[in-house]
Amino acid sequence: MTANLGLSRGAARAQGIRKTPVRHGSKDHPLWFLIPAFAVLLIFFVVPTLSNFFYAFTDWSSFRSEIELIGTKNFEALFANGKLLSALGITLVYAVLVAIFQNLFGLILALLLERDTRVNRAVRVAFFVPVIMSALAAGYIFQALLKPDGALNGILGLLTDSTSEIAWLGSTTWTIVVVALVHAWKWMGLSMLIYLAGLKTINADVIEAARLDGAGWWATFARIRFPCSRRPSPSTSPPPCWDR
Repeated sequence: MTANLGLSRGAARAQGIRKTPVRHGSKDHPLWFLIPAFAVLLIFFVVPTLSNFFYAFTDWSSFRSEIELIGTKNFEALFANGKLLSALGITLVYAVLVAIFQNLFGLILALLLERDTRVNRAVRVAFFVPVIMSALAAGYIFQALLKPDGALNGILGLLTDSTSEIAWLGSTTWTIVVVALVHAWKWMGLSMLIYLAGLKTINADVIEAARLDGAGWWATFARIRFPCSRRPSPSTSPPPCWDR
């Protein structure tokens, strides 16, 4: 009798659940809520991007209001003066330097701050602050630090007991390196988190087994920790040290 009563109650509940009307997502979250976001995207991204294609074929200048179509003369002048290849070369060198510095700094920080301690958590937050900092603010800060009479030359003058007026942002050789270092400083916190996430996925038993076999820090890092610090995608085979 009790079992039949329980079954009847369960059936009643199931029927009640089935009779409950299902709300459609479009009614709970109307699409017109996206209109402000699409308006901002249209005004500040789509329209300026399309305008760039139009202005490339004109003699537009911010110093006068008249705009005339001139065809492909801008492109002809760009290829004729030889500055295009030089600019592309500088951009390539800058991209390579940023990739090297940012990943190197991020990996070093991830290795130093891998242990979950209170101090390491606080330091992680401190290194991640530049990532959320405005790029304009970071630029003004380093401009003040790196000018000839800035704080960096002042510190070097105190250490060397002499006057230092190095033009860090005025050298044709080192300016691109300095700017790449500034860019890497701003984004190395993000690289640190990515490398930390990869290092945390490694099974501790694999590291312990390597240490018992006599592997040192460098051998463990080069052959186990670094190769296994990324999670393999479904389309690739996992590394040999990956714990399935």
